Amino acid sequence: PGTQITFGPATETGFYYDFARAEPFTEGDLEKIEQKMREIVKRDLPIRREVWSHEDAVKHFEPTGEKFKAEWIREGIKSDEVLTIYRQGETWLDMCLGPHLPSTGKLGTAFKLTKVSGAYWRGDAKNAQLQRIYGLAFATEDELKAHLHMLEEAGALLTSFQVIGAW
Repeated sequence: PGTQITFGPATETGFYYDFARAEPFTEGDLEKIEQKMREIVKRDLPIRREVWSHEDAVKHFEPTGEKFKAEWIREGIKSDEVLTIYRQGETWLDMCLGPHLPSTGKLGTAFKLTKVSGAYWRGDAKNAQLQRIYGLAFATEDELKAHLHMLEEAGALLTSFQVIGAW
């Protein structure tokens, strides 16, 4: 509640999403969000692609408090560009270029939310500061575990170099 969802693209090994929220996210929040994500995957909700007019999208997002999305539609998307909305189940929808999987159940559970950082809306320090949640996503649990192990080893190696450098 009270959180505006901005945007979040896929990355090479996962994703991130930016949020506008008065309170900072905590490690405990990440765990709760992950649990909720697993519940949504388990529900196997259908995901549908819809094409909306820019006007209809602004009329939807602005009254629901999603001012960042309304601004982006007005200023960041050319008027002749197709605007796609992906609807997940009956209650959740968001703008996205897509494509998406046919249902939440196809996502699987090989994901992990890893950290929170700051980001500025539209990458400009003059704009609102947002909170960015990073996550990893892989096709299998084994791939996720191997990547997490590699990150752990890289962290240990960095710590070793810091100790040697301090010595």
